[in-house]
Amino acid sequence: MSGVVKLPGSKSLSNRILLLAALAEGTTLVKNLLWSNHKQREHGGARSHVFEQQQQDSDDIRYMVGALKALGVTLEERWEVGEMVVHGCGGRFPVEGAELFLGNAGTAMRPLTAAVAAAGRGAFVLDGVARMRERPIADLVDGLVQLGVDAECTLGTGCPPVAVNAAGLPPGKVQLSGSVSSQYLTALLMAAPLSTGEDGIEIVIKDELVSQPYVDMTVKLMQKFGVEVQLLDGLTHMRIPGRQT
Repeated sequence: MSGVVKLPGSKSLSNRILLLAALAEGTTLVKNLLWSNHKQREHGGARSHVFEQQQQDSDDIRYMVGALKALGVTLEERWEVGEMVVHGCGGRFPVEGAELFLGNAGTAMRPLTAAVAAAGRGAFVLDGVARMRERPIADLVDGLVQLGVDAECTLGTGCPPVAVNAAGLPPGKVQLSGSVSSQYLTALLMAAPLSTGEDGIEIVIKDELVSQPYVDMTVKLMQKFGVEVQLLDGLTHMRIPGRQT
């Protein structure tokens, strides 16, 4: 007996690629969103990335795309051929402040909270549906506050909505919990290259790190975008130099 099985795609991979592409310099072509193969090309002296994904609809992807547009990122949607072109903002979102509605998309809420702190300037509010308001994000917000970011969970529940008065991500050392979700670490990792100081961000996981393969996915994608990630003690102690786009 033999056969071919086509596996479903990954919203986690797709949303990481979209956000990294938006934060980077240059242009990224994403083919067939939600597939796990990827290719990268550099030519003509300009940075150019090509990622091939499986085409598949996802609420998380739609919320990420909508949020990036609200943040001023230019996206060329070519759904008829399953492609999207992302024009990177070079580490600074063009808008000054925004309200982002992210449904119940955790793969958008957590990374974008850190991203607006690093790449945004002004007042941002990130919110979602009733279920999102039950999903914890306090550990990530605490990590951002440790680094000097003005951020808070406005309802006092440790869940969204989150308000961020963004003025850049200062360099520093942060102790982060990894026992609830690896998305907190992923969020800080993707924002850390935009730190305003060359020393960057040092992240120490102070307890158990769950879902380590997802963190490994994040690190490998960052490296494909040319980001330097220093593993000081595996995935539980890392340093990311700042001023990288």
